Parts: sequence; structure tokens; C-alpha cells
Amino acid sequence: MERLIDELRKLPGVGTKSAQRFAFHILRASDQDAESLSSAIRNLRQHLRLCSICNNVTDIDPCSYCSNATRNPHLLCVVEEPTNITSIEKTRSFNGLYHVLHGTLSPIHGVGPEHLRLQNLWSRLADAVEVILATSPTVEGEATARYIADELHRRSNSLRISRIATGVPAGSDIEYADEVTMTRSLENRREM
Repeated sequence: MERLIDELRKLPGVGTKSAQRFAFHILRASDQDAESLSSAIRNLRQHLRLCSICNNVTDIDPCSYCSNATRNPHLLCVVEEPTNITSIEKTRSFNGLYHVLHGTLSPIHGVGPEHLRLQNLWSRLADAVEVILATSPTVEGEATARYIADELHRRSNSLRISRIATGVPAGSDIEYADEVTMTRSLENRREM
């Protein structure tokens, strides 16, 4: 039981209490439910991999985005994690290709540029006209975007480099916006 709890605690956002609840739930589950869970984990590990082009999680290589001939190959959107792609795709307003970093720079946690999946980004620049940096507006996300922008400028003079806008979320009240969010909202305003 302790070994299972220790393994479950390794999952993001799972503390000791949650791991204990999960472990006892698995213990009380039927043999069929426990086997289904372990089979799903094995199946995930056996059949999913990273796309050799963009680093997205996929069961085919290249992934469905990279192999889609209708997507704009000259427009690259750099994101932190594969889950970020889903958020962008929900907008139905982006038809380019993606590049997944699998993290952000974080010197305090020992994460430098060599820990991010950047090498295949540099090799994709020959076809790119614009690279959109869509990292989160956190300290780490901003540092990562700045580092990549500097590297892109160093590697190409003709490449357009842009950063996603940030600001007050739709349906939110300005009263609750922090200083950085409000500053970005004003800086990224558009004409009406």
C-alpha cells in the first residue's frame, strides 16, 4: 500500500491525503476495474509518443497537426505543454503549426534551455514566416518567451516574432485585475 501511495504522490497535484484516497479506492475496486486502470496506463505508455516534428503527444508520427496539408506551414505557435494546443484549437482561429517545449525556463528549479525541446524548433525556421510565442504570462513563461525571441532574432533577420496578448479575461471585472494584467490590457488595446 505504501509503495502505491508513494507512486501516486508523484502525480502532479496529488498530495499524501489524495494519494491515500486513490490507493484505498483502488484496493476496494473490483479486480476488473483495477486491471482496466493498469491496462490503460500500460496502453498509454506503449502507444503514445512525441511527434518527431513538434513534440506534441501523439499515437502517429508525425502528429495530426504536422501531417495536415491544410494547415499553414509558415506560421508556428510555440506553447509550453501539449494541453495548451487544445486551448488554442478551441478558438478555431489558428490554422498554423505548433511547437511544444514541454516546460519553461526556471533557473530556481534548475531548468535551463537545454531542458526544453528547442533543437527541432531551430530546424523548422527555414519554412517559417512568423513564430507566435504563446507561453503563459508567468515569470517563467515570460523568461522563456524572451529567451526564444532573442534566439530567433539571432538566427533569422526576416522572421516575424510575436507574443500572444494578455489582459482582462472576458466576463471578468476590472476591479479584480492585478497591476500586471491591467498594464498588459492597456498596452495591448486595439482601435475600435
